[in-house]
Amino acid sequence: MNNRGITLIELIVVITVIGILVVALGFEFRDWTRKYRVESQIKELYIDMMNARARSMQRNRVHFVTLATTQYTIYEDTNPTPDGNGTLETTSDTQVLQKSLNTTYPITWNGAANVEFNTRGLAAVGKTICSNTDADADYNCIVISASRINLGKLTTKIPDGGTCNATNCVAK
Repeated sequence: MNNRGITLIELIVVITVIGILVVALGFEFRDWTRKYRVESQIKELYIDMMNARARSMQRNRVHFVTLATTQYTIYEDTNPTPDGNGTLETTSDTQVLQKSLNTTYPITWNGAANVEFNTRGLAAVGKTICSNTDADADYNCIVISASRINLGKLTTKIPDGGTCNATNCVAK
């Protein structure tokens, strides 16, 4: 026999198999990127809150983190000079950081919209902050207690009364 190449049927079969694999992996890649974006947004908020906590101890001043649906802002209590008065005054306290949130992956929280860190770095209110999406990210919630800030994973979604399983989590 004289073999000079591949037949048209063989070529069509190979192209069909490659097409099926590309479509299947495309859906997997889209899901992976959603998980990555949710996790990176939560981790970024976590790092900024840890920095606010450390900064409050380092500078011996109260720090506030205000949460909104589209952004969060960190303030240092500097009014009145030099050590502040322990209350948030957004017009006169020093704004340390302001970041916008990705509205595609909304963040929800329980309790007040502010987290306060005193001069010893202790949070004044317990709070759970969650990314309320259907993306199954490894980390999609933060639990703030008086002396700890932990990353975790939601066991069920917030509208269903879900809880953040962050009690045994170690920050990585």
